[in-house]
Formats: sequence, C-alpha cells, structure tokens
Amino acid sequence: MAMGNLESEVMAYLWDADGPCTVREVHEALTEGRRLAYTTVMTVMDRLAKKGVVNQEREGRAYRYSPAQTREQAVADLMLDALGATPDPSARAAALQHFVGRVGPGEAEAIREALADPDRAR
Repeated sequence: MAMGNLESEVMAYLWDADGPCTVREVHEALTEGRRLAYTTVMTVMDRLAKKGVVNQEREGRAYRYSPAQTREQAVADLMLDALGATPDPSARAAALQHFVGRVGPGEAEAIREALADPDRAR
C-alpha cells in the first residue's frame, strides 16, 4: 500500500523504535525543526491502525503503536502491488527484467540467493 509523506515518516520512526510508541513520542520526534499539530500525528496514526499497517494497543489512557509488519515486508508488498497493477504477464516479466538490470551488485546477489533458496528468503 502506498503511503503519503507523513505516513512514511511515522512508519520510519516506528520501524526504528525499540518498541511500541505513543502518539506523543512520535509527535515529539517528527516536530524537531518544524511545526506539526499533535492531532495531525494522532489522526495519521489512527488511520494507519484502521488500514492494518500498525497495531494499536491501549495502555492506560493512551495507545501504543507498533508496525504490523517489518519494513522489508512492507517494501515487498509495495513491489508486488506495483507488479499486480499490470494485468499483462509479459509486461510484468519485462518490468522485473528492467528492475533486475538496474539494481547494484549487492542487490543482484541478494536476488540470486533468494532464488537459490526461496525458503530462506522468507
């Protein structure tokens, strides 16, 4: 699922956090050097929870939020969504070939390893 800029910033913070975070913690981190309303961050995090992108756990009067999946899983889902948007199998194959042709040596090696052992790649 594609995300807006603020959603992406919230998710980046949550992925890098040591555990579930409150809206206040995320708000304080995202407002360093800029103005951003607390309620805006709260709304974004609530929407991410309703989309199933984050888990929302009640703790006292507040909620704690954590990612529903890893960053790597989310990126893989985005890539699969983009491929799935093309109904023509030959266009999907061409897109994959183009993608592989543009990755660096490290990414190419990771692809080779994943193809050699698909169970380990999961």
